Amino acid sequence: MAGEILFEIIDEKIALITLNRMASLNSLNGSLVQEFNKVLDECANNKKIRSVILTGAGKGFCAGGDLSYLESLQEEKQISSFIADVGLLAEKIYRLSKPVVAMVNGVAAGAGFNLALACDLIYAADTARFSQSFAKVGLIPDCGGLYFLQKQIGPYKAKQLMFTAELIDCEQGYKLGFINKVCKAEFLYRETLELAKKLSNGAPLAIGLIKQYLNEDGKTLEEILEIEKEQQTICLKTADFGEGVSAFKEKREPVFIGK
Repeated sequence: MAGEILFEIIDEKIALITLNRMASLNSLNGSLVQEFNKVLDECANNKKIRSVILTGAGKGFCAGGDLSYLESLQEEKQISSFIADVGLLAEKIYRLSKPVVAMVNGVAAGAGFNLALACDLIYAADTARFSQSFAKVGLIPDCGGLYFLQKQIGPYKAKQLMFTAELIDCEQGYKLGFINKVCKAEFLYRETLELAKKLSNGAPLAIGLIKQYLNEDGKTLEEILEIEKEQQTICLKTADFGEGVSAFKEKREPVFIGK
């Protein structure tokens, strides 16, 4: 019997993570969240993996927290532990040194929307829908939503989506700037996989550093220039830099090894 998380490695470089609770539009419960955290650890520890795709099985990406499961949590300690574990998912995705692409194949609501925002890039089917649905059931956003959404679209638009819990389509998401590409539903997997392959063939050390420093907030220009000086000095001494220059001169695709 398939688990609540499906994990596949494609071409030895691309990890495909699929939330697999189709009957509830892949909503989050305790067991799925535990499996998901373990799989993210595997992605972090497996040096062969260069990029990650996150998606949902069936017609939905993730409908957020499973309300029946949330209702079953009676003790404060249980509730706090579950919300912390859900937040850890977002943190692991955000801090992972490898690019993560959300392949949003259907509804992404509540924590599901925020899991997508924790990723580095979002490719969405033209049938995808998004909602910060928390206020509808008397909750505040979790799974990093209070951090990610306003960072992507600004505080005023974020407040609008969170206060009203309105459902928006992928075209609105694209205009707001949190979706990178809208794809025909039947071509979503193909186009997302093409992107993941391109990312997997990129220079892993450089991409990891780019992600790390773009995700860091509050640094001054002077601090960023100092980081660039230190990290570029290291990058210029890597085998990947040498390979990149050789490939450029020889007019071929580089083969990076992450060293």
